[in-house]
Amino acid sequence: MNPIELLDYAGVAVFAATGALAASRKELDIIGFLFLASVTGIGGGTLRDVILNLPVFWVAHSGYVLICAVVAVLVFFSAHRVESRYKLLLWLDAIGLAAFAVMGAAKGLAITGSPVVSVITGVLTATFGGILRDLLAGEPSVLLRPEIYVTAALAGAALFTLGDLAGLPALASSLLGFAAAFLVRGGALKFGWSFPAYKSRPGRRPEDIP
Repeated sequence: MNPIELLDYAGVAVFAATGALAASRKELDIIGFLFLASVTGIGGGTLRDVILNLPVFWVAHSGYVLICAVVAVLVFFSAHRVESRYKLLLWLDAIGLAAFAVMGAAKGLAITGSPVVSVITGVLTATFGGILRDLLAGEPSVLLRPEIYVTAALAGAALFTLGDLAGLPALASSLLGFAAAFLVRGGALKFGWSFPAYKSRPGRRPEDIP
């Protein structure tokens, strides 16, 4: 199993765990766990493959869905042992985001050869599953939190792409992209890194317009 495939399986498993943890916070039944784990685990990759006009990865390889199911069952029986499930959800999400930023970028680059497409597919793969999870579970959306999120995926996808174009081995490029995404997102969670927010201003009055 090469580094890209490993990150793909790891990303699915970790994101599935965040979906199951979200289900535990909402006290859903086992079907709810299975649904949220699957949507979160395969959502970003599904969007990526549709955009790239490829066979959807989990249709061709059903093992990905089985991974989501196994993770959902494990979390269903063990989530009560976790003291702060939302905090764990955020950190697991950071790991999944980093893994999927690299995986999505690798697939986009391999299919199109375009660095721009590579970065875009990396960002979409890394963020879409988490967005769906929060929307369906009624959790505060990661996009609406003040800390950096999408930028972390952008950093990971961009550094992986640059490393690959520079001729680095796949393992080195993957580790570089993963580390960049995780450090940026982890720093945002730990230290509250964020960009300046837009501040609303009073509109101009009609009499002020020349």
